[in-house]
Amino acid sequence: MAYSYNFFTDLARLLNSGQARSVVLSGNIYDLFWEGNDFVPLNSFLLEKTHTNGLFQLTYELNGPVRMDDTACDRLRGAWVEWKTGVDANTLAIRELQQSGSQLEQYQDEFDRNLRLATGNPTMALEFLRQLTICSRSALRENLLVIVEAADMLLPEAGSLASLNDRQLHRVSIVHDWFSDPEFAAGADSVCLLAESRSLVHSRISRMPQVLSVEVPAPSLDGRKHFIDQFVENTSPKPKLWSSTQAVAECTAGLSIQALRQLLAGSAYTGDPLTADGVFDKVEDFIQTQLGDDVVDFKKPGHTLEDVVGFSRLKGFLRDELIPRFKAKGHKALPGAAVAGAIGSGKTFIFEAVAAELDLPVLVLKNIRSQWFGQTDVIFERLRRVLDALDKVVIFVDEADTQFGRVDATAHATERRLTGKIQAMMSDPLLRGRVLWLLMTARIHLLSPDIRRPGRVGDLIIPVLDPTGDDRLAFVRWVLEAASLDDPQVPNEEMTRELNEEVLPQNYSAAGFASLRSLLLALEPKTWDEVRAAVHDQIPPAIGATREYQTLQALLNCTRRSLLPNPEFTLEDRKVWERRVRELEVEGVH
Repeated sequence: MAYSYNFFTDLARLLNSGQARSVVLSGNIYDLFWEGNDFVPLNSFLLEKTHTNGLFQLTYELNGPVRMDDTACDRLRGAWVEWKTGVDANTLAIRELQQSGSQLEQYQDEFDRNLRLATGNPTMALEFLRQLTICSRSALRENLLVIVEAADMLLPEAGSLASLNDRQLHRVSIVHDWFSDPEFAAGADSVCLLAESRSLVHSRISRMPQVLSVEVPAPSLDGRKHFIDQFVENTSPKPKLWSSTQAVAECTAGLSIQALRQLLAGSAYTGDPLTADGVFDKVEDFIQTQLGDDVVDFKKPGHTLEDVVGFSRLKGFLRDELIPRFKAKGHKALPGAAVAGAIGSGKTFIFEAVAAELDLPVLVLKNIRSQWFGQTDVIFERLRRVLDALDKVVIFVDEADTQFGRVDATAHATERRLTGKIQAMMSDPLLRGRVLWLLMTARIHLLSPDIRRPGRVGDLIIPVLDPTGDDRLAFVRWVLEAASLDDPQVPNEEMTRELNEEVLPQNYSAAGFASLRSLLLALEPKTWDEVRAAVHDQIPPAIGATREYQTLQALLNCTRRSLLPNPEFTLEDRKVWERRVRELEVEGVH
């Protein structure tokens, strides 16, 4: 069955056109690929697809030999002799019949010795391969395709040349001289470096203008279905699928072919049927393995909007506009939303409920920065491959102002690069409607203006405010339910009124109400006097000015009049908020 890969088409175009003679092939390079008869590793796939007359294939693997077939080895040995002596091997052999000594044997032995010494010696191997391409241009009719595996280990990125040991430095120098040679660039030999990420290959190589990149993406829906069909057809006993191969392929978005093979092989061996829940668990485990537990987590909220107390107007907006637009596709879809509000206002709880209502995978972004040089870029590239493979996903980011840094001149280069890539991903038309961003922050003003602009989460910035009016009464009743009082002397409505108007301070947060309810559940008060005493004993923490500042920033950044306390909002209202913000900043509140 015919099946093609776009990345190989791109690679072939670059090499056949002469646009590049050195290419970094990165991404999903450790997976399996269909070469016409079976699924094989990438190296075998490339050898099969590039097998043609007039092209010799050479492969170097770390701690292994320079591999080639016997025909290529014999032809290169002869070309080596001709390159060294200026005479082809057959003519030299005839001449040496009348002479003592043998240059032919000397240079044939030199070729074999170099081939032998290259095994397990990366520096020697790279220099030998470089010389073979020079030899090819001088004395070989055929062209060479050199495939170098684990280039990120051979030529590691270390930040500076001073960080490399002598052997690594020597290898970088060899490859730099090799790829920058004008005769090599104008020749017909090609080198393909295999690395998980271009960022992991030393920048003296990866940033050369002569070196181009081709990304190997995660398997597409068609690719996964093709593998499942082949596996089911050719395996006995067959795995038991809960549905069609098309449905299984759709549920396995994000898995590599290797991981998909493990899933199907396990089912075929044990006889246990595959279930949708089991597949989703495998997808989550695989993605976490790829990105790291400290980078992402999968959130499975156990509550919905029905469990959210108060916030009646906000919940109506979420049900009527946000959730339908998150479920939409194409231009109707929102790229995401930012959620602002003071600490303790209930942002995370409310929007975890939104995530549950969406019934989509929720990927919680915890930390995509790494302490190791170059790893931040690699983590981002892995994240991008995962997102490209998933059909639809919500990315949930709490404390977004600390996750995404600045892009100004004072920020570290890695921070600027990371934030720039995140911003580009938010507005990428290819991801619109497929990747939904939910950014939570109490400090919306610290979130990059480039992230807050329209076309990204600036399409919708939602303030979450402390409950007032009927919403506050709903919270008070919710708190009193925890007391389970049976005090006929004080009616429930009277207790609600007194707690609301006389006992509790104004600007009481959702987190404050939740803490109070927890206290009453623990104390188990029996009378209204005991409840009143317990509430009166609580002293709010001294964070009022900070919360006021954060609330004002949420109001200033809100993008919907209908979500403001007064929908008849005017520019004069904004000026009042701005003046109060400046006053608080003068007082040292930020």
